Amino acid sequence: MRYNASPYSVKIDNLLTLKRIPYQKVNVSPVLPRPEITDLLGLTYRRIPVLAIGNDVYCDTSLIASTLERRFPPSNGYGTIFPKSKSAGSTNTGAIKIFAKHYESNVFPIAANLLPWEAFPKPFIQDRSLLLGAPIDTKAMGARQGQSATILASQLALLEEQLNDARTWLFDSESPSLADITVHFILSWVRKAGINSAKALFDATQFPKTLSWLADISNHLEGERGNMPAPQAITGDLAAESIVSSTHEPYDVVGFDVQEAGRLGFNLFDRVQVAPDDSGML
Repeated sequence: MRYNASPYSVKIDNLLTLKRIPYQKVNVSPVLPRPEITDLLGLTYRRIPVLAIGNDVYCDTSLIASTLERRFPPSNGYGTIFPKSKSAGSTNTGAIKIFAKHYESNVFPIAANLLPWEAFPKPFIQDRSLLLGAPIDTKAMGARQGQSATILASQLALLEEQLNDARTWLFDSESPSLADITVHFILSWVRKAGINSAKALFDATQFPKTLSWLADISNHLEGERGNMPAPQAITGDLAAESIVSSTHEPYDVVGFDVQEAGRLGFNLFDRVQVAPDDSGML
Protein backbone atom coordinates (compact mmCIF):
# COMPACT_ATOMS: atom_id res chain seq x y z
CA MET A 1 0.00 0.00 0.00
CA ARG A 2 1.53 3.25 -1.18
CA TYR A 3 0.96 6.56 -2.92
CA ASN A 4 2.78 8.05 -5.87
CA ALA A 5 4.26 11.14 -4.17
CA SER A 6 5.78 9.12 -1.33
CA PRO A 7 9.56 8.87 -1.80
CA TYR A 8 9.69 5.72 0.28
CA SER A 9 7.01 4.17 -1.93
CA VAL A 10 9.28 4.93 -4.88
CA LYS A 11 12.17 3.27 -3.04
CA ILE A 12 10.23 0.01 -2.65
CA ASP A 13 8.85 0.21 -6.20
CA ASN A 14 12.45 0.44 -7.40
CA LEU A 15 13.65 -2.41 -5.17
CA LEU A 16 10.89 -4.66 -6.50
CA THR A 17 11.89 -3.67 -10.02
CA LEU A 18 15.60 -4.26 -9.40
CA LYS A 19 14.84 -7.69 -7.97
CA ARG A 20 12.36 -8.41 -10.79
CA ILE A 21 9.52 -9.33 -8.44
CA PRO A 22 5.99 -8.98 -9.94
CA TYR A 23 3.61 -7.27 -7.54
CA GLN A 24 0.21 -5.65 -7.06
CA LYS A 25 -0.35 -2.25 -5.50
CA VAL A 26 -3.02 -0.41 -3.55
CA ASN A 27 -2.87 3.35 -3.90
CA VAL A 28 -3.92 5.17 -0.72
CA SER A 29 -4.33 8.78 0.35
CA PRO A 30 -1.20 10.88 1.08
CA VAL A 31 -2.86 11.95 4.35
CA LEU A 32 -4.98 10.25 6.97
CA PRO A 33 -7.42 8.57 7.10
CA ARG A 34 -6.32 5.45 5.24
CA PRO A 35 -9.12 2.94 5.87
CA GLU A 36 -7.44 0.42 3.57
CA ILE A 37 -4.80 0.03 6.31
CA THR A 38 -6.50 0.90 9.59
CA ASP A 39 -9.96 -0.57 9.01
CA LEU A 40 -9.28 -3.48 6.68
CA LEU A 41 -5.96 -4.65 8.14
CA GLY A 42 -6.23 -3.32 11.68
CA LEU A 43 -2.85 -1.57 11.48
CA THR A 44 -2.34 1.73 13.29
CA TYR A 45 1.18 2.18 11.93
CA ARG A 46 0.74 5.19 9.67
CA ARG A 47 3.93 5.33 7.66
CA ILE A 48 3.92 4.39 4.00
CA PRO A 49 4.55 2.01 2.30
CA VAL A 50 3.20 -1.20 3.77
CA LEU A 51 4.12 -4.44 2.02
CA ALA A 52 2.43 -7.81 2.35
CA ILE A 53 3.77 -11.20 1.31
CA GLY A 54 0.97 -13.64 1.91
CA ASN A 55 -0.23 -13.09 5.48
CA ASP A 56 3.03 -11.41 6.56
CA VAL A 57 2.85 -7.60 6.66
CA TYR A 58 5.98 -5.43 6.75
CA CYS A 59 5.96 -1.74 7.66
CA ASP A 60 9.59 -0.51 7.64
CA THR A 61 11.38 -0.08 4.31
CA SER A 62 14.76 -1.24 5.67
CA LEU A 63 13.08 -4.42 6.90
CA ILE A 64 11.22 -4.71 3.60
CA ALA A 65 14.51 -4.52 1.68
CA SER A 66 16.13 -7.29 3.74
CA THR A 67 12.97 -9.39 3.57
CA LEU A 68 12.71 -9.14 -0.20
CA GLU A 69 16.31 -10.31 -0.54
CA ARG A 70 15.69 -13.23 1.83
CA ARG A 71 12.34 -14.38 0.47
CA PHE A 72 13.14 -13.79 -3.21
CA PRO A 73 16.81 -14.83 -3.43
CA PRO A 74 18.99 -14.63 -6.54
CA SER A 75 19.32 -18.43 -6.35
CA ASN A 76 15.64 -18.62 -7.35
CA GLY A 77 16.14 -16.41 -10.39
CA TYR A 78 15.44 -13.02 -8.84
CA GLY A 79 17.70 -10.00 -8.92
CA THR A 80 19.77 -8.89 -5.94
CA ILE A 81 20.26 -5.67 -4.00
CA PHE A 82 23.64 -6.92 -2.76
CA PRO A 83 25.58 -7.69 -5.95
CA LYS A 84 29.22 -8.73 -5.98
CA SER A 85 32.00 -6.17 -6.29
CA LYS A 86 33.65 -6.05 -9.71
CA SER A 87 37.11 -5.99 -8.17
CA ALA A 88 36.80 -8.11 -5.01
CA GLY A 89 34.34 -10.67 -6.32
CA SER A 90 32.49 -10.66 -3.00
CA THR A 91 29.57 -8.67 -1.56
CA ASN A 92 30.17 -6.02 1.09
CA THR A 93 26.66 -6.32 2.50
CA GLY A 94 27.38 -4.56 5.80
CA ALA A 95 28.99 -1.51 4.20
CA ILE A 96 26.12 -1.19 1.72
CA LYS A 97 23.56 -1.30 4.55
CA ILE A 98 25.50 1.28 6.63
CA PHE A 99 25.81 3.59 3.61
CA ALA A 100 22.07 3.32 2.90
CA LYS A 101 21.26 3.90 6.58
CA HIS A 102 23.39 7.07 6.61
CA TYR A 103 21.46 8.51 3.68
CA GLU A 104 18.06 7.73 5.14
CA SER A 105 18.92 8.91 8.67
CA ASN A 106 21.04 11.96 7.87
CA VAL A 107 20.52 13.07 4.27
CA PHE A 108 16.79 12.41 3.85
CA PRO A 109 15.81 14.97 6.56
CA ILE A 110 18.02 17.55 4.85
CA ALA A 111 16.31 16.83 1.54
CA ALA A 112 12.90 17.12 3.22
CA ASN A 113 13.81 20.61 4.46
CA LEU A 114 14.27 21.67 0.83
CA LEU A 115 10.65 21.07 -0.17
CA PRO A 116 8.37 24.09 -0.77
CA TRP A 117 6.66 23.82 2.60
CA GLU A 118 4.99 27.21 2.45
CA ALA A 119 3.23 26.19 -0.76
CA PHE A 120 1.74 22.96 0.59
CA PRO A 121 -2.00 22.89 1.35
CA LYS A 122 -3.04 23.30 4.97
CA PRO A 123 -4.47 19.75 5.36
CA PHE A 124 -1.12 18.30 4.33
CA ILE A 125 0.77 20.46 6.86
CA GLN A 126 -1.71 19.49 9.58
CA ASP A 127 -1.30 15.79 8.78
CA ARG A 128 2.49 15.95 8.86
CA SER A 129 2.37 17.96 12.09
CA LEU A 130 0.43 15.08 13.64
CA LEU A 131 3.05 12.68 12.35
CA LEU A 132 5.90 14.70 13.87
CA GLY A 133 4.05 15.34 17.11
CA ALA A 134 4.44 19.13 16.92
CA PRO A 135 3.18 21.94 14.64
CA ILE A 136 5.30 22.48 11.54
CA ASP A 137 6.54 26.06 11.31
CA THR A 138 6.80 26.54 7.55
CA LYS A 139 8.49 29.94 7.89
CA ALA A 140 11.16 28.53 10.18
CA MET A 141 11.75 25.68 7.75
CA GLY A 142 12.11 28.18 4.94
CA ALA A 143 14.69 30.10 6.96
CA ARG A 144 16.82 26.93 7.28
CA GLN A 145 16.77 26.04 3.60
CA GLY A 146 20.02 27.82 2.76
CA GLN A 147 21.84 25.77 5.39
CA SER A 148 20.16 22.58 4.17
CA ALA A 149 21.21 23.32 0.59
CA THR A 150 24.82 23.72 1.72
CA ILE A 151 24.75 20.38 3.54
CA LEU A 152 23.21 18.63 0.54
CA ALA A 153 25.85 20.17 -1.72
CA SER A 154 28.54 18.65 0.50
CA GLN A 155 26.92 15.23 0.10
CA LEU A 156 26.88 15.67 -3.67
CA ALA A 157 30.58 16.53 -3.53
CA LEU A 158 31.28 13.30 -1.61
CA LEU A 159 29.37 11.30 -4.22
CA GLU A 160 31.37 12.98 -6.95
CA GLU A 161 34.55 11.93 -5.17
CA GLN A 162 33.31 8.35 -4.78
CA LEU A 163 32.51 8.14 -8.49
CA ASN A 164 35.83 9.68 -9.51
CA ASP A 165 37.41 6.33 -10.47
CA ALA A 166 34.88 5.86 -13.31
CA ARG A 167 32.90 3.16 -11.49
CA THR A 168 29.35 2.66 -12.75
CA TRP A 169 27.66 2.01 -9.40
CA LEU A 170 28.40 3.45 -5.97
CA PHE A 171 30.09 0.33 -4.57
CA ASP A 172 31.73 -0.64 -7.87
CA SER A 173 29.36 -3.59 -8.02
CA GLU A 174 28.29 -5.67 -10.98
CA SER A 175 24.82 -4.08 -10.88
CA PRO A 176 23.03 -1.45 -8.77
CA SER A 177 22.82 -2.19 -5.05
CA LEU A 178 20.67 -1.06 -2.15
CA ALA A 179 23.07 1.89 -1.82
CA ASP A 180 22.33 3.08 -5.36
CA ILE A 181 18.57 2.69 -4.89
CA THR A 182 18.63 4.61 -1.58
CA VAL A 183 20.69 7.57 -2.77
CA HIS A 184 18.77 7.68 -6.05
CA PHE A 185 15.29 7.91 -4.52
CA ILE A 186 16.31 10.73 -2.17
CA LEU A 187 18.16 12.83 -4.75
CA SER A 188 15.56 12.28 -7.47
CA TRP A 189 12.84 13.34 -5.03
CA VAL A 190 14.43 16.63 -4.02
CA ARG A 191 15.53 17.32 -7.59
CA LYS A 192 11.94 16.96 -8.79
CA ALA A 193 9.95 18.35 -5.87
CA GLY A 194 12.40 20.70 -4.16
CA ILE A 195 12.59 24.47 -4.23
CA ASN A 196 14.48 26.15 -7.06
CA SER A 197 17.67 26.60 -5.04
CA ALA A 198 17.66 22.85 -4.34
CA LYS A 199 17.17 21.97 -8.00
CA ALA A 200 20.03 24.33 -8.87
CA LEU A 201 22.41 22.15 -6.84
CA PHE A 202 22.23 19.49 -9.56
CA ASP A 203 24.74 21.29 -11.75
CA ALA A 204 26.39 19.16 -14.43
CA THR A 205 29.44 21.40 -14.48
CA GLN A 206 30.03 20.93 -10.75
CA PHE A 207 28.88 17.33 -10.27
CA PRO A 208 29.12 15.70 -13.73
CA LYS A 209 29.80 12.15 -12.52
CA THR A 210 27.00 12.27 -9.96
CA LEU A 211 24.45 13.47 -12.50
CA SER A 212 25.65 10.86 -14.99
CA TRP A 213 25.22 8.18 -12.30
CA LEU A 214 21.70 9.47 -11.52
CA ALA A 215 20.80 9.14 -15.20
CA ASP A 216 22.35 5.68 -15.39
CA ILE A 217 20.38 4.30 -12.43
CA SER A 218 17.16 5.85 -13.76
CA ASN A 219 17.74 4.32 -17.18
CA HIS A 220 18.63 0.96 -15.65
CA LEU A 221 15.37 0.88 -13.70
CA GLU A 222 13.35 1.89 -16.74
CA GLY A 223 14.97 -0.92 -18.70
CA GLU A 224 14.10 -3.42 -15.98
CA ARG A 225 10.50 -2.18 -15.88
CA GLY A 226 10.25 -2.75 -19.61
CA ASN A 227 11.03 -6.43 -19.04
CA MET A 228 8.37 -6.90 -16.35
CA PRO A 229 4.58 -6.85 -16.29
CA ALA A 230 3.29 -3.51 -14.99
CA PRO A 231 2.10 -3.74 -11.37
CA GLN A 232 -1.65 -4.26 -11.17
CA ALA A 233 -3.58 -1.68 -9.12
CA ILE A 234 -6.15 -3.37 -6.90
CA THR A 235 -8.59 -2.17 -4.26
CA GLY A 236 -7.92 -2.22 -0.55
CA ASP A 237 -10.80 -4.68 -0.07
CA LEU A 238 -9.30 -7.14 -2.53
CA ALA A 239 -5.85 -6.78 -0.97
CA ALA A 240 -7.20 -7.32 2.55
CA GLU A 241 -9.16 -10.40 1.47
CA SER A 242 -6.03 -11.87 -0.09
CA ILE A 243 -3.84 -11.08 2.94
CA VAL A 244 -6.29 -12.43 5.52
CA SER A 245 -6.89 -15.65 3.60
CA SER A 246 -3.17 -16.34 2.99
CA THR A 247 -0.69 -18.24 5.12
CA HIS A 248 2.25 -16.71 6.97
CA GLU A 249 5.84 -17.83 7.36
CA PRO A 250 6.61 -20.11 10.29
CA TYR A 251 7.56 -18.02 13.30
CA ASP A 252 10.89 -19.77 13.63
CA VAL A 253 12.10 -18.74 10.15
CA VAL A 254 13.62 -15.54 11.47
CA GLY A 255 14.01 -16.89 14.99
CA PHE A 256 13.81 -15.41 18.46
CA ASP A 257 16.94 -13.72 19.81
CA VAL A 258 16.92 -14.51 23.52
CA GLN A 259 19.82 -12.17 24.27
CA GLU A 260 18.25 -9.13 22.57
CA ALA A 261 14.87 -9.96 24.10
CA GLY A 262 16.49 -10.02 27.52
CA ARG A 263 17.96 -6.57 27.00
CA LEU A 264 14.53 -5.26 26.12
CA GLY A 265 12.64 -7.19 28.80
CA PHE A 266 10.67 -9.33 26.33
CA ASN A 267 9.71 -12.98 26.37
CA LEU A 268 8.73 -15.24 23.51
CA PHE A 269 5.11 -14.66 22.40
CA ASP A 270 4.84 -11.29 24.18
CA ARG A 271 2.68 -8.79 22.31
CA VAL A 272 4.72 -5.70 21.42
CA GLN A 273 4.25 -2.36 19.72
CA VAL A 274 6.62 -0.88 17.16
CA ALA A 275 7.35 2.79 16.56
CA PRO A 276 9.97 4.74 14.58
CA ASP A 277 13.12 5.70 16.44
CA ASP A 278 14.07 8.59 14.15
CA SER A 279 11.07 10.89 13.84
CA GLY A 280 7.33 10.62 13.69
CA MET A 281 4.54 9.50 15.97
CA LEU A 282 1.97 6.78 15.34
